[in-house]
Amino acid sequence: MPNSNDMKAHAARPALVSALADHIAGVIRQAVAARGAATLVLSGGTTPADLFAVLDGMDLPWDKVSLTLSDERWVDLDDPASNEAMVRRTLATALAKGARLVGLKSPGAAAADGLEATHGRVATLDRPFDLVLLGMGEDGHTASFFPGGEGLEQALSGNGGLAVAGVVPAIPGPARITLTRPVLLDSRAILLLITGETKRRVLDQALAPGPVEVLPVRSVLHQDLVPVSIWWAP
Repeated sequence: MPNSNDMKAHAARPALVSALADHIAGVIRQAVAARGAATLVLSGGTTPADLFAVLDGMDLPWDKVSLTLSDERWVDLDDPASNEAMVRRTLATALAKGARLVGLKSPGAAAADGLEATHGRVATLDRPFDLVLLGMGEDGHTASFFPGGEGLEQALSGNGGLAVAGVVPAIPGPARITLTRPVLLDSRAILLLITGETKRRVLDQALAPGPVEVLPVRSVLHQDLVPVSIWWAP
């Protein structure tokens, strides 16, 4: 059944980033107070980078925080397209204060070569995650669940028992590695961060019933295991 999605609309992106940073800071503080640690799954992208830069300046118990990514391009850390490199750059203070970041890229020419190694690292993270932050592309993908992508079915099903799956998008660009849908849903809350009118129209389509394979973000929106809040600004 569809998730009862909570829409949090903001008039402009700076207001969205500020409000979301405050929200995530609260999640971290509450998790540390309740369980002694917090584990977050982060997303790549321009707006998340702005968000992380704000979080990085906040007084938080970073030494009790573990971080990973929802997905990653199969590129090295010195590649400008690396999500991990962006997180290391924008959360440099947090990492210096003891936050732990588990990257998804492993050695190997292809994602398939590194799945076992990445799975082993992801398995060291406490679950359920306290928070999963996801984005959405104009094609309706989230994480690396790309419509028409090679490996999409595996990424959605998680069959095989690994926490991660390799995906080759049906668009130009590098291959990807992604947390599987069952792993992303092993969380206390999911935040979907979206900006722009075009993505809002895609979101409206995705909120309506239809094939997950066409708009894979439906795999997160249409489930009743984890509450989803949608954070949007023009």
